[in-house]
Amino acid sequence: MAKKVVVVDDDIEMGKLVKDILLAEGYQVRQFTSVSEALVKIKEDIPDVVVTDLRMRDIDGMMFLKKLTQDYPQVVSIMMTAFGSIETAIEATKSGAYHYIIKPFKVDEMLMLVKRAYERSQLVSENKSLKKQLKKKFTLDSMIGKSHQMLELFDLIGRVSQATANVLIVGESGTGKELVARLIHEKSPRKNRSFVAVNCTAIPETLLESELFGHAKGSFTGAYEDKKGLFEEANHGTIFLDEIGDLSLPLQAKLLRVLQEKQIRPVGSNQAKNIDVRIISATHRNLNALVKENKFREDLFFRLNVVPVMVPSLRDRPQDIPLLVEHFMEKYVTQNNSKVKGIDPKAMAALMSHPWPGNVRELQNIIERAVVLSTNEHITEAEVLGSATELAQKSIQSIFSDRPTLEQLEERYIKMVLAEVAHKKEEAVKVLGVSRRTLYRKEKSYGLISAEHEEPPAED
Repeated sequence: MAKKVVVVDDDIEMGKLVKDILLAEGYQVRQFTSVSEALVKIKEDIPDVVVTDLRMRDIDGMMFLKKLTQDYPQVVSIMMTAFGSIETAIEATKSGAYHYIIKPFKVDEMLMLVKRAYERSQLVSENKSLKKQLKKKFTLDSMIGKSHQMLELFDLIGRVSQATANVLIVGESGTGKELVARLIHEKSPRKNRSFVAVNCTAIPETLLESELFGHAKGSFTGAYEDKKGLFEEANHGTIFLDEIGDLSLPLQAKLLRVLQEKQIRPVGSNQAKNIDVRIISATHRNLNALVKENKFREDLFFRLNVVPVMVPSLRDRPQDIPLLVEHFMEKYVTQNNSKVKGIDPKAMAALMSHPWPGNVRELQNIIERAVVLSTNEHITEAEVLGSATELAQKSIQSIFSDRPTLEQLEERYIKMVLAEVAHKKEEAVKVLGVSRRTLYRKEKSYGLISAEHEEPPAED
């Protein structure tokens, strides 16, 4: 990352001397001979540090410092002066200067001051970023929708957030399960505490226990020091366990013990630690079916599923698509400085009829790509269909990328076919070459429908 410094001195030779000293140390330096010119250029590219003379012809250095402090509080300033009195130093610091240096100065002294000023600017920027993240609230406005399914979800989130019970969020990939979890946390009494998200499929099985519960020094090769686990990181806050259905049976047993005893035991340690954590878990799989297949512990399921929350798929709420399209377009037009002003009616119709196997995440990707690549003021049907087709091709390729088992391959193929026929069962059974009842049983087994769905009658 470039270390940006601006040097302002109406003495051209002095300014050049400071510039050359800093350039030799790897700083990116711009030199100006007037305050008015510097103010214009700083607005275009804000530096980390400003080194300025005190006495200049057009605008006094003190006035310059006050203007910098007012408009760019993250910029750290150093005042150069040949009038090294205590009064001058005090006045400079009151005007916003980090420090001052008396001319003629020593090169080492200048370099040390600029180095410290740059480090301070980075601390100020990092602190500002952290405060911004803390103030960022995941409100219901972060979820877009006017359908009755979404209005019911908003109402449920509001009620669930005030409780302490564990929550199980169920929904297809790409529906926004983590966003729902964050909303519940941000509206809860724990909102000022940590929210820790864990993808149970993203961490190797051999490391997951250590990641969740921590480990003691020397407990295994590479454990050079004690390490806090994610449960401890989330203490007094919320931990979100995504894709909980993929957790192994041994880890399920340990998680159950944590829920029962409200204690964790780091790997290799004999000492338990008390924790106070609200658990929100999520899955796209049918845990009821996994329980019956002895792939998921029934006692753990009941502990996690105190309050079930279902996130609807996008195909089940098509009336929300125009709102989502508008939201994503505004976002990506601004981010990419795009000239796109809207979307063609035919393009919107194509989006409305698409089955959305990837749900909101897929729609977001398509709109972002269309905004970036479009050469028109209005996104065309070809642009959205082209993106959707390419994404679908990548989706097909990804089905085989991890060398799935036959059972996994069957599940993925059924999902793909259902998406292609917009979940019309009559068409799906024709493509799959199975009976309606067989398709029902497969859907139920793979968690593609809820257990409450009525089984179709046997065919003659």
